[in-house]
Amino acid sequence: MQRLASTPLITRRTAVLSAGFALAGCSVNPDYNHTAEDSPRQLITARGKALRNIWVLSSGGPRGFVHVGVLKALEELGHQPDMIVGGSVGSLVGALYAGGVRAKELEQMSLDLGVMDMGRLALTGDGKFTGSPLAAVVNRELLQRCGTCEMQKLPIAFAAAVVERESRKAMLLNHGDAGVAVQASCAIEGTFTPVRIRGMQYVDSDLVAPMPVRLSRELAVATNGAASSALKLLAMDASARPETAPQGVERWRDGDLRKRALIAPDAAVASLVLHPEMSYFVNVSKEFRLRTIEDGYRGTMAQAEKIKAVLS
Repeated sequence: MQRLASTPLITRRTAVLSAGFALAGCSVNPDYNHTAEDSPRQLITARGKALRNIWVLSSGGPRGFVHVGVLKALEELGHQPDMIVGGSVGSLVGALYAGGVRAKELEQMSLDLGVMDMGRLALTGDGKFTGSPLAAVVNRELLQRCGTCEMQKLPIAFAAAVVERESRKAMLLNHGDAGVAVQASCAIEGTFTPVRIRGMQYVDSDLVAPMPVRLSRELAVATNGAASSALKLLAMDASARPETAPQGVERWRDGDLRKRALIAPDAAVASLVLHPEMSYFVNVSKEFRLRTIEDGYRGTMAQAEKIKAVLS
């Protein structure tokens, strides 16, 4: 993929727009209303084992490649979750991992992911692009590995964080079509067409819940049937560090600070937050992806003993 260059910070919106005219094909019905029985929803049902070890993957745009490195390290350290919850890009990584895509495969997929896998132009609807190709990528991979793309049937419990557009309420989708749930969680408002499910529009969770630890805890407690002090909530934060922002990027730093304020209440209830050091400047080049995956791996390995103490 061509390197996206040289402005101080390439946001998720800018990265997508920069690639927009390279998208082949377009959708004439991006506002399709998902009403089938397997359309995503939240449903509280027992899974046969208690959900104790919960991993929460944050939003982060291109910085979300760091999640791949974190998962690679956790896998090498011998840790596995009972449930993965992802918001925005974290939902994409989380859904694939929950469906059996191991860290090494996920790393290669991250390097191979192209613009046409993310979206296509939308001729109508509220948004310049539709993320339906991303849903197709997720479901194809899940079907190949475990014969299903329904979230409740994946080897590891999975939920995608979304925001209901009208009410601005954040919630988790944990049953039904994983690809559509990921598409909704990644639907950047104003750039991607919201995903309509049973008449309601859902958009990117980054707006309200960039790192949905509290929602994850509530879902796990409800699924387990009772409050549990044994819950272990490992959060993976792929956001920028405002303190590393260089001079001249105050416009983006203000956004970073707003996001930190949204993350803080969730970080406070996590058992441990992994927030690897990454470059402040981002793009979607292969070099950036490799470097960010390595940042996640190294940052996680550096905290191996602390992680072991929390998860053991």
